[in-house]
Amino acid sequence: ETYFMNKIEHIGIAVKNIEAANAVYEKLLGYEHYKTETVEGEGVTTSFFKCGESKIELLEATREDSPIAKFIEKKGEGIHHIAFAVDDIHAEKERLKEEGFVVLNEEPKRGADNKWVVFLHPKSSHGVLVELCQEIN
Repeated sequence: ETYFMNKIEHIGIAVKNIEAANAVYEKLLGYEHYKTETVEGEGVTTSFFKCGESKIELLEATREDSPIAKFIEKKGEGIHHIAFAVDDIHAEKERLKEEGFVVLNEEPKRGADNKWVVFLHPKSSHGVLVELCQEIN
């Protein structure tokens, strides 16, 4: 059995003000975002734009201790993560652990956009936070 990354599901971009960022990305892409969603567990509000088969996810912190708030404090606004769509998040997580990647959450968490998510430590992938995501059925 073979497992692989199906596609870049989305690119996550950390922003200070989601409304201001929505306006910029609407100008950039030429169309409006299609949904906004708050993920309480992560302390984040998200806004999604479709871009071909992939998406752009804007992320604004809803509280000061959230991962996005800490990221912006340390690095400023910008690309936060790249998410890959997978068919079997558990199998893919195990495959990547065997390949030497450091998994940040052993159990998939419920993320935005009706997805299960697992994150890989950026030190494993040249400074890029990698998200695996699988549709919740």
